[in-house]
Amino acid sequence: MKVKILPPTAQRVFLRTDPLINDEIKKQTARNIEILKCCNEPELTDRIRNLNCEWDTERFLEVNAAALIVISSFLGIKRSRLWFIITGITGIFMFQHALQGWCPLVPFLRKWGVRTADEINSEKYVLKIIRGDFTGIGKETPSMELIDAAEKL
Repeated sequence: MKVKILPPTAQRVFLRTDPLINDEIKKQTARNIEILKCCNEPELTDRIRNLNCEWDTERFLEVNAAALIVISSFLGIKRSRLWFIITGITGIFMFQHALQGWCPLVPFLRKWGVRTADEINSEKYVLKIIRGDFTGIGKETPSMELIDAAEKL
């Protein structure tokens, strides 16, 4: 699959990740779901709450970049102006990530199994289907009710 220079926002990390790693993350998600298929409603609800707290690739990158910028800026002010090089490089890599979905930390995060928000949400939606959250919702449901249901996802 050819990756565009500026891939779609929600898919940019997935498209820039080695397909073998993407497959392994998907298989792990499938294993998680398989285990949870026989759970009761409170256990499914607990897992969904945990998924709401799971850090995705963006959060890891933002925290790491912010920490690097704060530390290198502080050291640049207190020690040597050379520390500002790290601040600049971090900014460049975050810019590249925002546009293309790649920066040096992404391959490591993905290899460690850190998922994108879409991958986390996929597991969450499947668990909500298993839990029975979507019964009685269809085309005939008023649009505002559909929006309310989607916001609860």
